[in-house]
Amino acid sequence: MKQVTKGQWNGYDTYILHSRELEITLLPRLGNNIISIRDLVQDRDVVRRPDEDDLAFYLQKPYHFGVPLLIPPGRIHRGQFEYEGVRYQFDQNTANDNHIHGLHRTQSWCVSDIEEDEDGCAITTELLTENEEHWMAQFPIPLKLEMTFSLQNAVFSQRLRVTNLSSTPAPFGMGYHTWFLLDGKPADWTLQLPVSGIYGQNEEQLPTGELESLGEWSTLNKGINLQGRNWDTLLKATEGEPATAYLRRQDGYTLKYSADEAFFKHWVLFTKGESDQFLCIEPYTWLPDAPNLALSDEQTGLIRLEPEQPVELFTRIEVIPPTDQAS
Repeated sequence: MKQVTKGQWNGYDTYILHSRELEITLLPRLGNNIISIRDLVQDRDVVRRPDEDDLAFYLQKPYHFGVPLLIPPGRIHRGQFEYEGVRYQFDQNTANDNHIHGLHRTQSWCVSDIEEDEDGCAITTELLTENEEHWMAQFPIPLKLEMTFSLQNAVFSQRLRVTNLSSTPAPFGMGYHTWFLLDGKPADWTLQLPVSGIYGQNEEQLPTGELESLGEWSTLNKGINLQGRNWDTLLKATEGEPATAYLRRQDGYTLKYSADEAFFKHWVLFTKGESDQFLCIEPYTWLPDAPNLALSDEQTGLIRLEPEQPVELFTRIEVIPPTDQAS
């Protein structure tokens, strides 16, 4: 049961990690995205999965499905900034000629390793950005990206290892735009998330750098029902507490989403209109537009990638059964 098998989606190879509880489908050749997390016990999709006829939309906006990786996440003012004497100009792909959601889209990653044993299974993929002309035109520092996806029972883990292959320090930020499903019943779900502030944004949805009090958002710390929510909100993770979101159904079924609190300092919550089918829970390492803000790296979460000094970033999703099924 704990093995990796191959499949296909629209003619592209997929790799499927299996356990008794979950099936995780990876699409390496189109952005290295986890396009499906299937709960075999509950017989439900955990995240938004692209159908076969969604290919055109997926190619245009791959970050609308599954657990897409954003490098970097969020908006950048006019898509440009300067760091250590190097000028960066990202595609201006949103309103007001800003940039949104990074350079990583549908690049083809290579599978470098597969592991299977009695405890679980894992697959490792890698991408060298120097082989991606459009990426290098925007971010001229070559990076080596390695991702390891691991499945043990009902726990799915992701590790991103990033290495700066140049002799010049580079700025780095990443996040996941994770599309959790609410099954059209938002009133059945609550979200608990340790947060300490909400970031002010201007009319272009760029952070102002100011941190505002939570106000009514303070209820997130104890749990807030998802009925009638319309969110596209940027929040500060509570320092000194685990960076862990709990998405709970009324019967006790829980999706526990954890990130390394040393790096993941911000969360975005997005419902794509009034809450119905989706809640995107998005852990970010950096605050959108981080290089342009008059804040310290400690505040923004901007990671300074020193040459040849890898940084590893961990997240995990655990599926906890309903109360009456828990052992």
